[in-house]
Amino acid sequence: MPIVLSLIVFILAASLFIVWRRWRLAAQADYIRTYMFPPGLLEKLHRQRPSLSLKDQQLVARALRQFFLVYLKSGYKHISMPSQVVDDLWHEFILYTKNYEQFCRKAFGRYMHHTPAAVLGASRRSNEGLRRTWWFACLEENINPRRATRLPLLFALDAKWDIADGFRYEPDCSALRMNGDGTVYCGGDFYGGSGGEGSSDTAFDFGDHGSSSADSGDSGSGGDSSGCGGGCGGGCGGGGD
Repeated sequence: MPIVLSLIVFILAASLFIVWRRWRLAAQADYIRTYMFPPGLLEKLHRQRPSLSLKDQQLVARALRQFFLVYLKSGYKHISMPSQVVDDLWHEFILYTKNYEQFCRKAFGRYMHHTPAAVLGASRRSNEGLRRTWWFACLEENINPRRATRLPLLFALDAKWDIADGFRYEPDCSALRMNGDGTVYCGGDFYGGSGGEGSSDTAFDFGDHGSSSADSGDSGSGGDSSGCGGGCGGGCGGGGD
């Protein structure tokens, strides 16, 4: 009888923990979605990108929230920033030290660090960060990451405003590449094979089939299994332990 009672208590405790975890995740996601950035932050972005209207700046802020949601839903794994204009706002936000630290504490329970720029190439870690960002950004907008017919906001803004130093993405680049346009980064490049994002990080395959040299952290111009060479996405990486 004590064994049965102990088993019941254990099951109840585990169930309560799962419910609490789900509630906490939902609360954190809601906090990120409704977070009001500190006064003056968008003005700082406007100084860097004077061509952006207030409505445009607010759209960048929305995309940055999407990036933070990706970090949350990935389980705080390494992710990478695919948009230069959104990265600009992230940089400015970090400079509001107290605001950023408070945001991170409430949104993640930890500080989200900024890491150097990355492109889809020889570095397995950088590739995984970009592909993980693509996966969760797509899911946030109910887009099939494997067969995307449109881009999630985070991947669309640089091209939308023709940001000079930005990154241009398309859901499917086959027609563009047939016409010799090699400057476009493709949603399809983030999915390179079988499998899909599962409950654990090892349950999906985004085409990271590099050799041991690909795992060495070298983010040079090496190739990728998608066949797009050393420039299929870029921006700044973030998060991860």
